[in-house]
Amino acid sequence: MNYQAIRSIYKFEMARMFRTVVQSIVAPVLSTSLYFVIFGAVIGSRIAEIDGVSYGAFIVPGLIMLAIMTESISNSSFAIYFPRFTGTIFEVLSAPVSYVEVVIGYVGAAATKSVIVGLIIFATANFFVDIKLAHPFVMLLFLVLTSVSFCLFGFILGIWADGWEKLTIVPVLVIMPLTFLGGTFYSISMLPEVWQTISLFNPVVYLISGFRWSFYENADVSVSVFCCCACLSFAGSSRLATNYALSRERLLPRVVLIVILIVAGEMVFGLPFHTARYFRPTMLEVFGFSNTQLGDLFAVYGIAAMLAYFPGGALADRFSARFLLSVSLFATA
Repeated sequence: MNYQAIRSIYKFEMARMFRTVVQSIVAPVLSTSLYFVIFGAVIGSRIAEIDGVSYGAFIVPGLIMLAIMTESISNSSFAIYFPRFTGTIFEVLSAPVSYVEVVIGYVGAAATKSVIVGLIIFATANFFVDIKLAHPFVMLLFLVLTSVSFCLFGFILGIWADGWEKLTIVPVLVIMPLTFLGGTFYSISMLPEVWQTISLFNPVVYLISGFRWSFYENADVSVSVFCCCACLSFAGSSRLATNYALSRERLLPRVVLIVILIVAGEMVFGLPFHTARYFRPTMLEVFGFSNTQLGDLFAVYGIAAMLAYFPGGALADRFSARFLLSVSLFATA
């Protein structure tokens, strides 16, 4: 493990945060403080307690998670995309640094920024409402796990994106709606039964509920469920990020293309066999075949397919794989 490389990437990213304090720290803290003022002070005064907690204090864990998730994805995706945009990523690619070390450096710095933002928002919230923190260690653990998990997802987004617009797709169109619908401003027990069931399919519900439990010891789901959700989120995002980190070629589109080709090939080449297997009575009735005649037809098909392998080798040397795959799929279909 090249610890010097990890430390260099980490220090560089942290230095960038201190150069852009207004954008990195002040902006998310200020925007979250507006939520405290509007929902906590104005609307909260008109809403009764939820699960024995004042409304202003109830929304604090959800707002911290909202800031953590959006900032984690934005920080890590920008950290890896900007070097790609400016061309300085080639310095990292040419250095004796493994992809795991690059992930640790970039994601570690982005997660540190997110944790700092979360702690500042927590401290700021104490000026607006009285907050009870029942389990400080669990709160800090959830804060770190969530920050690292979403930083890893953001790292993948930064590798996948080929334009600035794509960097905002996931935070704006996915994370923010899931967070608002995940119990940030309400308890899902307040919803009708049907919507409670639908809300349980939202993974953010478990993260917010777990984080809120560390404050007030009440949650919409069981403790073991949201602990498993947090650990699975961390493990899955770690696996994905290390698989796709800093490939010299864009692996995700290639993986998707390979999967599509496999599915298409199996559907087309396996169609004659599956047709006879699942629709044999229909084929016998429509075409007036007997079982023996249908077996003879498939024997002819098998012999023709076997003989086609011989000219296939010569054709593979003369034409590209893309052309041959396209022609064979269309011809067989």
